[in-house]
Amino acid sequence: MGARLERDEALLQKFVASFQKFDDMLAMDPSDTIEWQLAVGDSDQYGWKRWRPVKIDTNPSFLEPIYAKLPARFPPLYERLVLSYRWAEVELDSYRLRANGPGPDLNGLWEEIAGDDFLFKTLIHAGYIPFGKGPDVDYDPMCFDLSARKENSEFRIVKIDHEEILCNSRIEVVSELAKTFEDLVLQTIERAAHIEKNRTGS
Repeated sequence: MGARLERDEALLQKFVASFQKFDDMLAMDPSDTIEWQLAVGDSDQYGWKRWRPVKIDTNPSFLEPIYAKLPARFPPLYERLVLSYRWAEVELDSYRLRANGPGPDLNGLWEEIAGDDFLFKTLIHAGYIPFGKGPDVDYDPMCFDLSARKENSEFRIVKIDHEEILCNSRIEVVSELAKTFEDLVLQTIERAAHIEKNRTGS
């Protein structure tokens, strides 16, 4: 394993471990098959369980059908994330990360990304790849901005007003969340560490 790959693996391990700092990760509804497929332990008094992300190495060839439908490849670190882990939709403070559920391939990831057909096609046509949403009930898509390509196939991360798309078929960038996906990961890890520090008082 090369030094860069080792670094990325360690970074993603910290990123995935940070999920539980922001999200209760409750599997409450058995109809949410991703959460229940990832559920662990016994049910509580309400019949709920907690789900956990799992480390699953996926053959990179399963990304090719997805890339055939997209105008660009994912940033390297996000690509490594989807090839290494499976998770349910998770709230990470200022955004939600769309699910990459268990399965023999990455069809579940594609369904999450492209599930809202009109929104997805409008975003892709304008040069944005959605991979997350705003926090809580905020439906604004979080995207890789393909117009802001950086070195090593990196893109800035932006949030786009979904109502402008649905009502006016117009793209309006609400905010920039990070310069790159790696920056977003580092910010999330840092916020998780801050939460833990406040919790323990150390």
